[in-house]
Amino acid sequence: MATTATPQPGAPVDPYRAYNFKLLINGITNGHFTEVSGLEVNIAPLAYREAGNDRVRSVPGQVEYAPVTLHFGLTSSRELWDWVNAAARGTVSRRNVSVVLLDPAGTSEVLRWNMINAWPTRWRGAHLNTLAQEIAIEALTLAYEGLDLEAGGATAPTPA
Repeated sequence: MATTATPQPGAPVDPYRAYNFKLLINGITNGHFTEVSGLEVNIAPLAYREAGNDRVRSVPGQVEYAPVTLHFGLTSSRELWDWVNAAARGTVSRRNVSVVLLDPAGTSEVLRWNMINAWPTRWRGAHLNTLAQEIAIEALTLAYEGLDLEAGGATAPTPA
């Protein structure tokens, strides 16, 4: 009978690489993103004093999800611009957005963060400079209502 090896305490485990990821919007790979920043969950602690006791305990309060900023190369695609522009005109289209971390070879999914009901709150155009020789990068900031983490091979949540 074969047994699977389990990591031993103190045994080195290589961390995942930050450069192998893709972004899915409503389950579809969308664009070439160079950076994703701001994935964050904050749970505010609330002070609670028990009756007949001088001890103050902390209990979990409201959960807040920090905005996420996506950086991507400027292309002729209007899909993300149209999403932002619709929100600016009062028609907010909430979408499920997944950040998918890939293995070092870039072939298999190892982790997935699902941002539930995301919508654009900010767009920043590319910095243009005639003396530079770099890629034009735009930025899109998203607000979202929930964040789930799934391990390898997961599927995207169904669109809202």
